[in-house]
Amino acid sequence: MADVVLSRRSLLGRSAGLAAGSAFAGLLGLGADLRPATTRAQALRIRDAKTYPSVCPYCAVGCDTVIHVVDEKIVNIEGDVRSPINKGTLCPKGAAIYQLHENPNRGQQVLHRAPGATEWEAMELEEAMDAVAALVKETRDSTFVEQTADGKTAMATTAIFSLGGATMDNEWNHIQQKLMRGLGVVPIENQARI
Repeated sequence: MADVVLSRRSLLGRSAGLAAGSAFAGLLGLGADLRPATTRAQALRIRDAKTYPSVCPYCAVGCDTVIHVVDEKIVNIEGDVRSPINKGTLCPKGAAIYQLHENPNRGQQVLHRAPGATEWEAMELEEAMDAVAALVKETRDSTFVEQTADGKTAMATTAIFSLGGATMDNEWNHIQQKLMRGLGVVPIENQARI
């Protein structure tokens, strides 16, 4: 640490930060109430926004949310205080819902890495879905069991497992069950139930 040399700019920046922090702490120590300013700042943030009710997509609890939209762009997502389920609170995952929509790091296209390849390649969605469907059909056809060794009817495929996620709603789960049962898949589970 003795070898660290601060530039004049770094020294001034740190000094300004310490002064601002000290002033803020002094205000709080004297009993200054910042709640009205905080409330006003929150109100200004969503003043011109349209609100839409929604549900958190992460788990089976189904916490209610309110989505604030300005000029067809999501500007804020928060818990709905009118909800008997969560009363306006959200867990850390629910509080991060905004990042589902407004995250510059979120993937925007299908990526595929061929067997043996070292690099990912962009793939069209239709092509990817056709490839998945072909692999499912190939696996089902090669592992389908009509009867067990003792002659009992099985009509099942033993090489496919279905694990649903907590972001799936009841309608999706219904369709998922019908699809999997139609394929003869027996091991079906949902992460939200576990």
